[in-house]
Amino acid sequence: MKYYIIAGEASGDLHGANLIGGLLQADPEAEIRFWGGDKMAEAAGEHGTLVRHYKEASIMGFWEVVKNLRRIGRQMRFCREDIAASRPDALILIDYPGFNLRMAEFARTHRWPAGVKRPEVFYYIAPKVWAWKEKRVVRIRKFVDRLFIIFPFEVEYFRRHGIEAFYAGNPLMDAVAGRGAVAEESAEAFRRENGLDRRPMVALVAGSRGSEIRYNLPCMVAVARRFPEYQFVVTGVSWLDKALYDRYLSGNDVRFVCDQTYRTLLFSEAALVTSGTATLETALLNVPEVVCFRSSAISIWVAKRLVKLRFISLVNLILNREAVRELIQEEFTPERAAEELRAVLPGGAKHERMMRDFDALRVAMGAPGASVRVAEEMVRLLNEKGGAKA
Repeated sequence: MKYYIIAGEASGDLHGANLIGGLLQADPEAEIRFWGGDKMAEAAGEHGTLVRHYKEASIMGFWEVVKNLRRIGRQMRFCREDIAASRPDALILIDYPGFNLRMAEFARTHRWPAGVKRPEVFYYIAPKVWAWKEKRVVRIRKFVDRLFIIFPFEVEYFRRHGIEAFYAGNPLMDAVAGRGAVAEESAEAFRRENGLDRRPMVALVAGSRGSEIRYNLPCMVAVARRFPEYQFVVTGVSWLDKALYDRYLSGNDVRFVCDQTYRTLLFSEAALVTSGTATLETALLNVPEVVCFRSSAISIWVAKRLVKLRFISLVNLILNREAVRELIQEEFTPERAAEELRAVLPGGAKHERMMRDFDALRVAMGAPGASVRVAEEMVRLLNEKGGAKA
């Protein structure tokens, strides 16, 4: 069967890659056309065609979206035309709701040629409508054939809104499976490979978008100056210009490692992490963390009026309590971040409690294999329907 998958950011690329692996197990003849990244391309291999890399489409923040409306509009038109031309059996949408819900509507309302079945619309990793823009639930119910969710609390939430969602665990458990214990010689090899000294490390996970780096990395670097006994390491990404990092790292004793976020975290004693999926990944890797987040004043102003949540980190949302400290906007200062970091480092006042909370988090998340179970269910539904709907 033919699959068209849309992932618009780095986390979607990771989950999309795991899903593609599951699809190819369940449907070895699958043809996959996708928006995503390098991980999805590697997983798809000869079965896949990368239409557009997410680095061309990833835009975060209210003001940033407003400034790029024309570019987003062009991308949407191109995507609609490409879906129509490729005629997939299934359109699989991964998070990225501002874009993907419009593609779901297109697939359901487009006038497909006579004899051509419209694609079945699967939404994998539901939009976080429980946080904000709850009106999107109506569009999900109207334009999505099957919703696949990744947090246990979402089952009851969507049921209250008339949607029976499929829950099979969280795909991040696939990504971190087998990453627990690391031999000492592997740590030494990592240090040699990246020119690091023998001081214990602290990871700076400042984000995967240029705006996140600009708003968060300067303060993180300022924190590093307060801990000369530690080696601070920025987890960079290759799709951002190295000069962006150099602007803030020049003249500071902070190292840069590119496209090795998991490895860097595994060898770190703690981490400063921007909000997002990385907060959950860090916890699942059992690395103590402080969540630090800044953005443009207008984006924060809008978020405070629209977002309905007590917390911004997925760790706290899943556990429904403050397991990790969140320093947002004006609270994110070098002084506050340094104080919280010292508390979660080994021997710190909050370290042991955080480790216990991370144990509880892993229990709540469930066993690995979610991506395969979701893929099997997608293929089963398509086979049951004899392809997609007319």
